[in-house]
Formats: sequence, C-alpha cells, structure tokens
Amino acid sequence: MAALRGVNISIKDLTHRYNPKCPLTFDKVNIEAEPGESLIIIGRSGCGKSTLLHIVAGLLKTTSGTLHLNNEAVQGPSPRWVMMFQAPHLFPWMTVERNVGVGLYFAGWSKAKAKERVDEAISLVGLEEYALKNTQDLSGGQQQRVALARSLVMEPELLLLDEPFSALDAFTRTALQKDVRSIAKKMGFNLLMVTHDIDEAVLMADRALIMAGSPGKIMHDINIDIPDPRDRADPEVQRMRKDLMQSFHEASHAPMDSSSNTQMSSSG
Repeated sequence: MAALRGVNISIKDLTHRYNPKCPLTFDKVNIEAEPGESLIIIGRSGCGKSTLLHIVAGLLKTTSGTLHLNNEAVQGPSPRWVMMFQAPHLFPWMTVERNVGVGLYFAGWSKAKAKERVDEAISLVGLEEYALKNTQDLSGGQQQRVALARSLVMEPELLLLDEPFSALDAFTRTALQKDVRSIAKKMGFNLLMVTHDIDEAVLMADRALIMAGSPGKIMHDINIDIPDPRDRADPEVQRMRKDLMQSFHEASHAPMDSSSNTQMSSSG
C-alpha cells in the first residue's frame, strides 16, 4: 500500500446530550490534531469518551459545536474514517480473505484489484498463513487482526479505536498495541482511540488527552515524546506512566467530578 496522508482534526466547543431531558454527556470539548498524529483519550466510564469517538466517526450527531476533518464537516460515516470496536464483528462463516475484502466488494472493486489490496492488508497484520481459514476458527487476537486488516484495506485517513484490545490477554494486547502504532506511522494515518488503560496510552500515543467529569471535559493534553519501539520496561515509559497516573488522579478528583464514584483501571 502506498504511504497515506492523515487528516487535520479540528473539534471546537463540541457538546452532546442524548435528548433534551438527559444531562450533558460532555461539554465544550476542544481537540486539534495534525495529520499522522496518534491521540489517545483516557477516561473512566461515564465521562463521554466513547460517545465522542462515535461522533467523530459520524455515527452520532453532536448537540452543538463543530467537527471538521481537513476542513470538511463530518456529516456521517465515511470510508475515509474507519472505526474498530471492542468486538471484531466478523462474518464467522467467511474466510479471512472474504472478511477483509467485504468493503471493497460492496464498493464495486474488480476481483483482481480487490485481491491485491486484500493480500497487502492481510500481510500488514501478519495473517498470511490464515488467509483461507474461516474466522470462527481463529483466536480472539487473530480475529482482531482480521478486523484491523478490514479497516486498513480501505486506506483510511483516520482510524478510530473504541477499546478494541480490552478483552485480549496481556501478551496479545501488547503485540497489537505495538503493531497498530507501527502500521499507523508507516502508512501516515491518524489514530484516535479511547481507553481505560494508561499503559496502552503510553505505548501508542503521541498525545494523551485525559477526560474526566460529568459532563466530561478534556482536563489535560500531554505530549508523549518517546522513541519507537516502546517497551513497558523502559524507564522513560515508566516515568511517563507515572506522570499520566498523577494527571489522571488530579483530573478525577477535581470538584467538577465530585459526583462520580466510578474507578478507572490502570493495569496493562
């Protein structure tokens, strides 16, 4: 696949509530990102981070504020910005190849051109030897790699991730964290991800945004300037993890968040 360009993300005073009778989900969120940046939003349940991700993906409407990708207002879903969920949502009776290429099929690609693109995407996620296997016969980690390949085959400008590794074992989760960051940097697209996991943020982010409160707000925007590849045992990674934990602790105990009693996991 050719190297890609990411997008300029511009979110200004974005506010959301599900209906007029509901309290605000989040209030006046502002985020700016340059092409190719990896942003990880850290926050505990209920702060609105997943709702924000769904709005950026065009799956939900905002209440007020503006959202632009490359100066284009987001009006709905697009193959230019692709979302991965916690569950891979594959077709279990189909092979890996067919699952990865399903978007190209519906887009009307020729078989030859689609096969070439699918093979490239499967190679990127390291599943070449499983290409002709049905996805129901794969492990959870392999299924998430299929879902990742299905996202990459569309050559998105922005990949949105809603805690897609949370159900995986620690070894598989770490491998996918490194691989997704590596592929994003290689291809040049943006990552926007939400997580409860501070270690995940340190391993994957260029910037970590800490979201807290009810309604949610971006409380901290922290650069993570650590060379790749990143390793959990690296002293610099551990130092940044400690700093993020401290910043999250400060944000979660701010007066605006005093009504919330949920807890955030910091395990890897």
